[in-house]
Amino acid sequence: MKVVDLVNELDLIVYSGEKGLDNEITGGYVSDLLSDVMGNSKSGEIWITLQTHKNVAAIASLKELSAVVLVNNHKPDQDTIEHCEEEGIPVLGTNLPTYDIAGRIYNLLNC
Repeated sequence: MKVVDLVNELDLIVYSGEKGLDNEITGGYVSDLLSDVMGNSKSGEIWITLQTHKNVAAIASLKELSAVVLVNNHKPDQDTIEHCEEEGIPVLGTNLPTYDIAGRIYNLLNC
């Protein structure tokens, strides 16, 4: 599944990184602990978090993640938007809590 398909299926907000909407999603990772994401996420995964600062962009780029999904109406900081735009990493948003959006994404990727 591509990021754009996920955006359309779940009516996600695209804050930045539109050129990465064709990225392929290979799985998902849920964590708000940046060191955990650095140590355990895999390239191609979508990262679900409530973190919004620029370090999110740095980790998403370093780990070659397909996209970042911000939960609970959290909005990315401006420097996060700018960095992800440069790197082509979509930053997406939802009003749903982590548990709900993770379940929906899991179901879409595994059906």
